[in-house]
Amino acid sequence: MLVQQQSDVQAQTETGNRQPGTGNPPAGNRKRRRRFSPAPLLVLLAVVALCFAFPSIPSGASKAAISAADTAWMLTATALVLIMTPGLAFFYGGMVNKKNVLSTMLQSFICMVVITLLWVAVGFSLSFGDSLGGVVGNPGTFFMFRGVLDGDPYPLAPTIPLALFVIFQLKFAIVTPALITGAFAERIRFTSYLLFICLFSLFIYCPLAHATWHPKGILYQLGVLDFAGGTVVHMSAGWAALASALYMRRRALAEHNPARITYVLLGTGLLWFGWFGFNAGSAYGANGLAATALATTTTASAAAAFGWILFDALRGRKMSASGTCIGAVVGLVAITPAAGYVTIPHSILIGLISAVVSNVLVILRSRTGIDDTLDVFPCHGAGGISGMLLTGVFASRHVNPAIGGNGLFFGETKLFLVQAAALVGVSLFAFTGTWLLLRVTNAILPLRVSDEEERLGLDLSQHGESL
Repeated sequence: MLVQQQSDVQAQTETGNRQPGTGNPPAGNRKRRRRFSPAPLLVLLAVVALCFAFPSIPSGASKAAISAADTAWMLTATALVLIMTPGLAFFYGGMVNKKNVLSTMLQSFICMVVITLLWVAVGFSLSFGDSLGGVVGNPGTFFMFRGVLDGDPYPLAPTIPLALFVIFQLKFAIVTPALITGAFAERIRFTSYLLFICLFSLFIYCPLAHATWHPKGILYQLGVLDFAGGTVVHMSAGWAALASALYMRRRALAEHNPARITYVLLGTGLLWFGWFGFNAGSAYGANGLAATALATTTTASAAAAFGWILFDALRGRKMSASGTCIGAVVGLVAITPAAGYVTIPHSILIGLISAVVSNVLVILRSRTGIDDTLDVFPCHGAGGISGMLLTGVFASRHVNPAIGGNGLFFGETKLFLVQAAALVGVSLFAFTGTWLLLRVTNAILPLRVSDEEERLGLDLSQHGESL
């Protein structure tokens, strides 16, 4: 009975026959028959056809020495990174209004579905395929995972199977577009969102992943350090969030009544737990570097959470649960690019500095007309920026002998200047690229829900469901 009532509400909303603020269609109005759309069927048929045409048969390539210990750890790390996306769903879902909780959470969950299929088709090839000028990978290198099941290990992870490296990297590609959703929460059409995340992944995320992490990538060759995704994940998502907030304009009712702070706490716990796979897994092995990344991740997040609530206290505000959670996540973001390059005391400084910077930016953002619903740019964007610059300050060859030079703190300037230059380039690329993709998406499928749908809430207007 509940499902039927929700279907009736959705149908009436779509045809404009529903009265604002009521749970039932007005009496006397007949329910119109839904119009059949062939688009979902065509997409499904295309996916099936690709699977039959390119079955990804093992290539029979020679195998290098695979470490059982490294493989076991990376299987665990891959699962940990995946749990970050449901964690983000709870983190964001608890912050929005009650009528938008399900839609906000689904925007994260659906990334695990759509981006996975996109990654199989061309995403991994664009990110880690044969380099085309150091900017992007050849889409045909691993098209439909050709050669992945039995291929030689990837050069960056020589002791684990190629398939494991591929799936580990997939989890990063999944969580990145999900991070953006907090900026346009409560006002985006779901179908338009699906198109946007596909475009963002193909034209923003994949080129940045290739440039930063591929051995022949342009940023990799310049010596830019990004241990686990400060640039590729958080800066790209942060600048995309700012572009989205500006392009999508303010909500009709820009009220902020968090639905469940308990969801925020749960989401923070899942994010912190999963982040150990995110950062420590980026060592690609069960080794000392993974232990270093795990330790710095722990201390930076703790320092940022404490720094956030102390800064609130200095401003005469109460030490809140939501502030503690936001601070912890900011610390996790900031330490991500530096996790395998800095000492534990320096990770604490990174956490404290990033918390203060992000807290100040949240205050400044609230005084503008920018409707970044959940402050994605001040937290994730600014956290990634802080972490990238502070990597150039505190990175040490004593921690990681593989890097080309020490940071500014140790009297060397080259690394810091490289990080700063890359920051400018990545910022311009992510912001302007996302702005163009938003325009393209809007030209194909309107991005904004109507004012009536927004007042009703996206749970009902987009999905026909409610808490």
